[in-house]
Amino acid sequence: MWKSAGLKQIKQMGITNAILKVKEHRKSDKVAEVNFLIDSGAVYSLVPGKILDELDIEPYKEMTFSLADGTTLIRKVCSAYFEFEGEGGPAPVIYGEVGDEPLLGATTLESLGLVLNPFTRSLHPMRMLMANLKH
Repeated sequence: MWKSAGLKQIKQMGITNAILKVKEHRKSDKVAEVNFLIDSGAVYSLVPGKILDELDIEPYKEMTFSLADGTTLIRKVCSAYFEFEGEGGPAPVIYGEVGDEPLLGATTLESLGLVLNPFTRSLHPMRMLMANLKH
């Protein structure tokens, strides 16, 4: 187990979890710490609706999502601000229903400038690239 700045990243049997702070926006006083399963194959993150309700985060649309077995689900979507080890960023988030587990997806990882190392199962800063298009 690895700890830093009150947050911990847990590695066991090929599964990687990380505890992130979630809030409505960068300056919000209401904060929840959520233990996420990191799923870099998922596009959006998922936070249980009960937690989002406590943070006054309201969904603004519904989307259809596909599961690995081909099943489709309709879920509400909202926006939240995520923080990990002092770095933060906004990202869309799926409003989880009963039985849905917290997932940390690629969009949130990118917003935080993080990438999951598949060999060490740990989060690392992403190499940020920018194009220089001079004519």
